[in-house]
Amino acid sequence: MANHQSAKKRIRQNERRRAINRSSRSSLRTQIKKLRAALSEGDKQASQEQLQPTISLIDKMVNKNILHKNTAARYKSRLTRHVNELAG
Repeated sequence: MANHQSAKKRIRQNERRRAINRSSRSSLRTQIKKLRAALSEGDKQASQEQLQPTISLIDKMVNKNILHKNTAARYKSRLTRHVNELAG
């Protein structure tokens, strides 16, 4: 257990950030699942509509250091490729 006031404050800050990060990561995963569900149903229109908000959310997670930039690039590339294959 922390003894110094600054260490106690850091513990409180870390707990708050952890909750925010978990919430953000959860919303990202939900958005990706929505897009993948549209892809699995073969719905071209819905998957194309879901792609841009999903990519935007992935980029926001990178800016907040919740997601690594290479992981984000991999997600965006694969999702875009699947949407293009469905549309083409």
